[in-house]
Amino acid sequence: MAKKRALISVSDKGGVSEFARELVRLGFEIISTGGTKNMLQEQGIPVLGVSDVTGFPEILEGRVKTLNPYIHGGLLAKHDDEHHQKQLDEHQIDPIQLVCVNLYPFQQTIEKPEVTVADAIENIDIGGPTMLRASAKNHQYVTVVVDPADYQTVLSELQADGSTKLETRRKLAAKVFRHTAAYDALIAEYMTELAREETPEKLTVTYELKQGLRYGENPHQQAAFYKKPLGSKFSIAYAKQIHGKELSYNNINDADAALQIVKEFSEPAAVAVKHMNPCGVGTGKTGYDAFTKAFAADPVSIFGGIIAFNREVDREAAVKLHEIFLEIIIAPSFSDEALTILTAKKNLRLLTISFDEVKKAELKMTTIEGGLLVQEQDRYSLSDAEVTVPTKRQPTEAEWEAMELGWKVVKHVKSNAIVVSSEDMTLGIGAGQMNRVGSAEIALKQAGDKAEGAALASDAFFPMDDTVEAAAKAGITAIIQPGGSIRDEDSIKKADEYGIAMVFTGVRHFKH
Repeated sequence: MAKKRALISVSDKGGVSEFARELVRLGFEIISTGGTKNMLQEQGIPVLGVSDVTGFPEILEGRVKTLNPYIHGGLLAKHDDEHHQKQLDEHQIDPIQLVCVNLYPFQQTIEKPEVTVADAIENIDIGGPTMLRASAKNHQYVTVVVDPADYQTVLSELQADGSTKLETRRKLAAKVFRHTAAYDALIAEYMTELAREETPEKLTVTYELKQGLRYGENPHQQAAFYKKPLGSKFSIAYAKQIHGKELSYNNINDADAALQIVKEFSEPAAVAVKHMNPCGVGTGKTGYDAFTKAFAADPVSIFGGIIAFNREVDREAAVKLHEIFLEIIIAPSFSDEALTILTAKKNLRLLTISFDEVKKAELKMTTIEGGLLVQEQDRYSLSDAEVTVPTKRQPTEAEWEAMELGWKVVKHVKSNAIVVSSEDMTLGIGAGQMNRVGSAEIALKQAGDKAEGAALASDAFFPMDDTVEAAAKAGITAIIQPGGSIRDEDSIKKADEYGIAMVFTGVRHFKH
C-alpha cells in the first residue's frame, strides 16, 4: 500500500506528540480530531482533520465526528480481501493501519465530589470505544494502541520491520477489549446505582491490577492483587506502604480483617489478627494503652501477627511493638520517633490508611466455582438492634460495656464464634468450631481466671443450654446473643439459675 494512515484521538496526551512525530517520520499520514488535532498542529506535526476525511462536519457538539464509513471502512477492511479492496476503491476509502485512541475520562469525572449527572453522561465516550473495538476486531491488519505505555513497543517494531508483529497486535487488541470492557463496567455500575437497581440481571465489575504476588495462600498457587476503581479508600487496597517487604496474599487478607475490626471503634483501639481471626483486641486512653491490652489478651498468638490501630503510633507504642515479631502494622500515621524505631526492622511492613475517608458501603463478593455470591457488608451494630433482657437480672453498666466490646468483635470471628471480654479487652476467642459449645470452651479456657465477672458474646443463638452452663461454671456474669432458638427458654432458665444477665439482640452475625 502506497499510503499509510494513523488515526490519533486521545484524552491522555502524555507522550502522544513524540509518538505522532515519529509516525510521520516513518511515512504515516496522521488523522486526528478536536483537542488532539490542535495540539499536534501546535507542535508542528502535519495533521489531517477527520472532517477532511469524511467530508462531513462534526455535529451535535462533537458527539458525532468519527462515526462514518470513511473512518470505519478504513478500520474494518481486510487488506488481503479482493472484495473488500474493490469496495474501498469504489467508495474512495483509504485503509487505516494504526489507531491510537484513549477515552473520555469517565472515572475521573464521577470521582469529583460535586459531579452532576449531566457531566457524567457527557463523559461517556461513544466514538472512541467504537474505533477501538473495530480496530481490535481487525487486529490481523490494524495496530491499535490504547495505553501510552505501549507507544515505544509499537515504534520499535515499526522502525525495525516497517510493520508490527501479529503477536504484538493481538496482545494490544486484547488490552483494548479489557480496557473497553472495564470502561463500560464503570458506566454500567454508575447507571445501575443511578437507577437504584439492587439486583441487576447482569453484574458487571472491574478491577485494576495493583501488584503481582509471589504466590497465593500456598507457594504452589499463583496470585495477584487487584483494586476496585472508585473503591473505598478506607481499605487495604488503597493503603500506602511506607516500609517493609512486599505484601503477600495472606498478609493482605489478614490486614483487611484487622482493619475491618478496628473500624468498629471510635475510642483508641488496637487489634491483633492471625489467620483472619482476631487474637486480641484492646481499647484505652491511648494507642499504647489499647495495644498493651490487645497483647495481654493473647501474647502467644500475636507472634507473627498483624496489628491495626485507629490512632497514630507514637514512640511509646513503637518501643513495645519493636519487641515482638510482627508481619504488619496498620495505622492512620506513625510519629517520626516511631518510624525511626520500627524501620530498624527491614522486613516489617508499615501501612498507613486515612481514617478520615468516607466509609463507603461496598458489596461483599465471594467466588465459588462457576459463580459469585454477593451480599451487603455486615455493618449492623448493637445500636441498630432491638435489645431485650429476658433474664431476671439486668446487666450492670460495666457488663453492658463488656458485652458491647464482645459484640463488636464476635461478628469478625469465623463461625461458630464466641468472644469473652471485659469492658476494654478481649479475654478469650473461640473461632470456627463445628459446634457452639466447642468454641465457648476454647474461649473460656483461654480467658482462664479472667473469665470471672466477664461477658460472653455469641454470633448466633444457643441451640441448647450447654453454652450457658459452661459460661456460668467459668464465672461469666453476662451473656449477649441473638436469641431465636426454639430452646431459648432452657438457656434463660439456666442463666437465671446462675444469676447471669442475658441479652437478646435478635441479630445473627455468622461469618463463614
